[in-house]
Amino acid sequence: MEWLRTGEGNEAIKEIEEWLRAGEGNEAIKATVEWLRAASPREIQASPNTNATLPCNVTLPPSASLSLLNVRWMSNGSDVASFGEAETQIKEGFSWAGGDFVNGVFSLTVLRAALELQGVYECTVGYNSTRLHSSNVTLSILAPPTLSIPQQWVVLETESQLRCHADGFYPPPVVFSWTRDGQVVQPPYDVEGEQTSDGYYEAAGNLTFYPSREDQNVTFGCSVSHKGSNQNRLFQLNITFTPSIRLSAMPSPSEDAPLTLYCDVESFYPEEVSVSWLQNSTVLPEPPATEQNPDGTFRTRHYYTLSPEQRGQGGKVECAVNQPGVVHPARGSGYLEKLDPQDEAPVLTKSAKASVAMMSISIVLVFLLCFGFSWRRRDEKLKSLSVSGIILPPHVVVGQKGRVTVSIEGRRVDRVQAAWFLNDTPISDTSLTGASKSNFNCLYNPLTTIHLPYGLTLTSPASEKGPLLPTRGEMGYYKLHTQGPLHSSGSGIQQLITSLTFIPRISNHKAAVFKCQVSYMGKDKIVVERVSEKFTILGRKRFSLR
Repeated sequence: MEWLRTGEGNEAIKEIEEWLRAGEGNEAIKATVEWLRAASPREIQASPNTNATLPCNVTLPPSASLSLLNVRWMSNGSDVASFGEAETQIKEGFSWAGGDFVNGVFSLTVLRAALELQGVYECTVGYNSTRLHSSNVTLSILAPPTLSIPQQWVVLETESQLRCHADGFYPPPVVFSWTRDGQVVQPPYDVEGEQTSDGYYEAAGNLTFYPSREDQNVTFGCSVSHKGSNQNRLFQLNITFTPSIRLSAMPSPSEDAPLTLYCDVESFYPEEVSVSWLQNSTVLPEPPATEQNPDGTFRTRHYYTLSPEQRGQGGKVECAVNQPGVVHPARGSGYLEKLDPQDEAPVLTKSAKASVAMMSISIVLVFLLCFGFSWRRRDEKLKSLSVSGIILPPHVVVGQKGRVTVSIEGRRVDRVQAAWFLNDTPISDTSLTGASKSNFNCLYNPLTTIHLPYGLTLTSPASEKGPLLPTRGEMGYYKLHTQGPLHSSGSGIQQLITSLTFIPRISNHKAAVFKCQVSYMGKDKIVVERVSEKFTILGRKRFSLR
């Protein structure tokens, strides 16, 4: 029966079928053929969630009629699909091609193969109440594993273990092997794994070794084989170099003074470490940075100041250094009786002298900063100004001179300048340009009549609907005055008075405001700006014009 298990029986069956179609043979031979067909093993392997076709091919009599066919697929004692006189039905999740029945093809397709659909499927075909064919097909799921290697730290020259995970495979087992720089360091070995809740399996392969400095930047590999498939993951090690630790104490002036300890941590890798302090195996509450050595490792010094009470307790003190992947922290230890001899005269070490020098430099820098800040405050105080509002005359009469004034007080008013504006238009001194001769040219301009109370009227050379300010040639009469600086007695405060004399015109000044901007000479920044109220203009007969 070995030839049946190897599949050679299928070829023999085909030869016998050809012989039977030629009209030779008898019923006993036909029964033997059917037995051989049923005994011949067939296995269909499918990946999860893919379609799988289960074959069932039969040689039908010439001119066979479909109405005489009876086809049935079964699995685990229940019907999957059937075709015949009574009914035609197929279970959900399966399909077949009815158009191929006339050719003797009754293959069944499993849609989205899954673990729960595995098993033996039996195909039975009858014609005209005679059994023509019966065969078994086994459906099995084949799922390759997914490989992953978690990032982990191993400790230099310390027993370490690497892990390689294979997840989601079926069926078990998987075969692990390990390589270093392309060379096998652990031969293949089987791992059955454990079944997860979804029915698939997971397994982990381990490599135990002692990392050396030569393993740094070397490529390692984890290989997994499963049912003819092979996967490989390459990676490099993260190696932790444990440090050397030396514990010392800073000289202290007296027994009642605080005691500062420091811990030199040398030749460690990677840079990230945390340092904690313990006294008599009790963790002390916390404190800094690292420096890199020429060989790529790092060094750091940590200080801890013991209070007089802690210093008086004496005993053993330790400096413990924790690093990634290290189960037991590296430690340096010493006894206070040796680290802190009480009867020695205090002597400044090089580190203490450097600390004193740095402290002196810091004090000088702080003094210079305070002096500069004070000088700046003094300079700002000297530059501070007190500026009054714009002082308007009690009343302004058309054609008669009026004056607006601003008072400026401060310690540096001799460096101050003032600029005057009518609304937003700069005002310049026109008293020497002869402009005053044209102040009363209303007889030569189109007149506008203004109706006043009590039936009176007044003519004006500008319409209220005209522009607020005239052109540069029509600005009118302005004269700028500066008086001071005037000194106050004893306080050092000076006073500067800036004023503007003008001849009001209704066309220019009605509903207008004056502005005075105060700044320091040579500076663009405006220190203070003052704006007047809108002032009242009176006609020559002292009637108010608003």
